[in-house]
Amino acid sequence: MLRVLGHPSAACDGLTRRDLLRAGSLAALVGGTAAVPTSAVTGSDASPGKRAPAKAVILIDLYGGPSHIDTFDMKPSAPPEIRGEFRPIQTVLPGVQVCEHLPLLAQRLNKLAVVRSVTHKYNSHNPYGVMTGFDGGQDQMDYFARPTNHPSVPSVCQYFGVGHSRDLPGYVMLPAFPGYSQGLRRAGPYGGYLGPKFDPVFSVADTFSGSDTSSNKDFYNPHVALTGEPRLPKISGELTLDALNGRRSLVQQLESKAAHFEAKGHDLRRDAAFELLLSPKAKTAFDLSKEPEKLRDRYGRDVFSQSLLLARRLIESGVTFVTVHTEAKPNGHWDTHNNNFNMLKHLLLPFLDRALSALIDDLTDRGLLESTLVVVTGDMGRTPKVNSAAGRDHWPQCGFCLFAGGGTKPGIVHGATDKIAAYPTDHPVSAGDLVSTVYHLVGVDPEGMVPDHTNRPIHISHGGKPIRGILA
Repeated sequence: MLRVLGHPSAACDGLTRRDLLRAGSLAALVGGTAAVPTSAVTGSDASPGKRAPAKAVILIDLYGGPSHIDTFDMKPSAPPEIRGEFRPIQTVLPGVQVCEHLPLLAQRLNKLAVVRSVTHKYNSHNPYGVMTGFDGGQDQMDYFARPTNHPSVPSVCQYFGVGHSRDLPGYVMLPAFPGYSQGLRRAGPYGGYLGPKFDPVFSVADTFSGSDTSSNKDFYNPHVALTGEPRLPKISGELTLDALNGRRSLVQQLESKAAHFEAKGHDLRRDAAFELLLSPKAKTAFDLSKEPEKLRDRYGRDVFSQSLLLARRLIESGVTFVTVHTEAKPNGHWDTHNNNFNMLKHLLLPFLDRALSALIDDLTDRGLLESTLVVVTGDMGRTPKVNSAAGRDHWPQCGFCLFAGGGTKPGIVHGATDKIAAYPTDHPVSAGDLVSTVYHLVGVDPEGMVPDHTNRPIHISHGGKPIRGILA
């Protein structure tokens, strides 16, 4: 039978977390295994994948919303309640500074394009805005995955024929779907109205059942939301199509639970699901034990860092799109309403600094960076003013995004903000601009259209345009 890891805990509607994860594993079996549509949709006159500089994409989602003013857009001349506790350090780029707790990335900024002027209205904890380009504002937020959501960039690309493979999924998300450790599915990475056949394949990981939030600590480790290594769902010889079909009742039950996710449309009879999980190539790609111990240590042994290493293995094996999501406990990770500086100093920034630097070096050493687009983004930025709990609150009006490789221009800073990093003052970049840039670099026409659930044509970039200033 399918093995679903973790401890049962009832959700507010009575469904257990194990039920949700079991259904999630079934969805993972079929996600990304569908055949490519036989006809193109109106508006996509590009040749998908042809002569595109980016042959693969690694998207890193810093769930919770990383503070831009404490990382890549510091304001040392601002008042103390704005600039915070950290000092800037000089990077390898003349005149460009970053946070003192990012020393490794500071020496690799010549390989990155830093966008300091990301701005949108999507004030929600999920990657929906930055993965779809949709920016409907506060009144149109979708916290949870629904079949009427706009599709993610990798889902749209697969729809157009980019990333399709017979023996490997075209689109993988690590280490699990957003909300996995909380027993829910957050919006963002799915096929939405294009259908679940364009969902990613989600890996699974162990959930942490203990506690690391002792009151005598100034910070806690949000990475313990998940432990171990990301891996494919397990399947045994006893699991038959009849057994999968017998679980349709669970999926049908979940269809009415929109607060968690919509499972409608998943065809549990697809032989492709078995072909994927039993594929020797897929098993080999997911096998981190084949990596040298020193390299694994260089990335870091936590789930996030090992997911970045696995992302490199997957794109090297032929997977086109890999998303790494920083799964966290409630009120944890980059959502630093409290103890912002302790969390960043002792955990979040060292983890990111080490693992992202290792990924950039690893891709460079293997000759993969030029053809692999790496994107680092998050839900939103944080408020310029530090609150009474030594934290920073939500601030979608301004944030950052990092690009590397895949046809982007290295060693530049794009956009600027005002004296307190509250609003962009130069080259504002929308969520639509971010996804449009990715489409352009993988060879999909950013002006393309796809049909929504009512068969109405929808602009895939939602009005966004490629960020020309960062294109090589």
